[in-house]
Amino acid sequence: MNSPAKSKRNAVDIFLNFVEKVGNALPHPATLFALFALLVIALSWIVGLFDLEVQHPGTGAIIRPFNLVSQEGLDMILRNMVRNFTDFAPLGTVLVAMLGIGIAEGSGLIGSVLRLVVLKSPAKLLTFVIVFAGVISNTASEVGYVLLVPLAAVVFLAAGRHPLAGLAAAFAGVSGGYSANLLLGTIDPLLAGLSEEGARIVDASYEVNPACNYYFMFVSTFLIAGLGTWTTERLVMPRLGLYDGEEKPEEIRQLDCSEKKGLWWALAASLIFTGIVLWGLLPADGFLRDAETGGILKSPFMAGIVALIFISAALSGIAYGIGAGTFKNDSDVMQGMGKAMETLGTYIVLVFFAAQFVAYFNWTNLGLIVAVSGAEGLKASGLGPIPLMLSFVLVAAALNMVMGSSSAKWAIMAPVFIPMFMLLGFSPEFTQVAYRVGDSVTNIISPMMSYFALIVAFIQRYDKGAGIGTVISTMLPYSVVFLIGWAIMLSIWILLGLPIGPGAGLFYEVGT
Repeated sequence: MNSPAKSKRNAVDIFLNFVEKVGNALPHPATLFALFALLVIALSWIVGLFDLEVQHPGTGAIIRPFNLVSQEGLDMILRNMVRNFTDFAPLGTVLVAMLGIGIAEGSGLIGSVLRLVVLKSPAKLLTFVIVFAGVISNTASEVGYVLLVPLAAVVFLAAGRHPLAGLAAAFAGVSGGYSANLLLGTIDPLLAGLSEEGARIVDASYEVNPACNYYFMFVSTFLIAGLGTWTTERLVMPRLGLYDGEEKPEEIRQLDCSEKKGLWWALAASLIFTGIVLWGLLPADGFLRDAETGGILKSPFMAGIVALIFISAALSGIAYGIGAGTFKNDSDVMQGMGKAMETLGTYIVLVFFAAQFVAYFNWTNLGLIVAVSGAEGLKASGLGPIPLMLSFVLVAAALNMVMGSSSAKWAIMAPVFIPMFMLLGFSPEFTQVAYRVGDSVTNIISPMMSYFALIVAFIQRYDKGAGIGTVISTMLPYSVVFLIGWAIMLSIWILLGLPIGPGAGLFYEVGT
């Protein structure tokens, strides 16, 4: 007879296997968007057969569906296919930011910084530093997954702790803390661009700044680092116990002289660049401020966040490469940028179809009709701001279990939920924050997360019989704790009415 623990594990495995089968049965995300685009075309024709209309709450205009299965609709589709793709807000911002990140990664700067942080951490702060480093590492895309997660297991084993606890702590920071950071990363302009596309269904001139969630992200960094540390020390390590596997502790390679020299060069370049930025921001008439008002909200600084990410990463990466000797000439720099672009091939294909879907959705007015109808239904439900947003967090968390890509999910959800919540009085930036919270907390237990299989492989190095159930059972405490902690923080944010980023409040006034 199976023990209760064994029965529970089997029940979890059955559930996870079901989720995995459902997720694997779905087409490629790019194919999904192509199908969604065709579905929108078909729906525009079907809905057009009925006398359906809604009144825009802001302008009072009557909104009716537009039929794309018509000569005018076909003309729009053919004429605008290229423009839909090239004008899609997230495309350019992600490509530019990744060019800079590619230089920093290709030079070895990011890897050296992560090793230095872990090596120099006091023993008592080791867990906190690993979770914290995991959160920070997601600025540079996949580096945290492929470098920090296995490194944390090695560090914990060398410190006499269970290696899976270190691996779990790093994974929790990198993936569970995906919506927390002290720095802006490539995901920020990507999500902001999708949110802007959704917001313009209601307000054609609305702009979403890539830094719009920064205040919330900044505070979340310390929240997740603290919660991740507590969960590791109090829940995960006692459950894992002592490690008695075959792997032996290994010495983590110290930084050599060339790497240290590279870090000093990178630090000098970063300080010089920071000084130039501050020179343009701090004076009332600084060159990075708004030339007319002297403000920062609509300044070149805020509008050029993506460009600043590129320049900062590129300068520090080049400086490190020269100092460490990893960059011999300009060709090495270009190869680093090229390698970063190679990783975006599938993303560019996905964006092509996502851009068509979003454009068709906007042209048909289906997004606005759904938003107005949905907003009226939510108003009638009587849910207050906190229950409403927490319910949305749970929806995002649940969808993450069957569709792992954060940007792909938001490309589908933003055109529906952004306008809907705008009509209820919530800003697009706040809706984006709620989505990011839900998307993050289940990343670490979702078999659909793109690096989930890699994490299973890392764990199997220390536990040969480990599988999906092992990963889930180890990471589930983090998901629950992160969800509770972030829900409390989100509720406090609403009660205090705090801005979530520069120029980004919680609420939106319909008709402004």
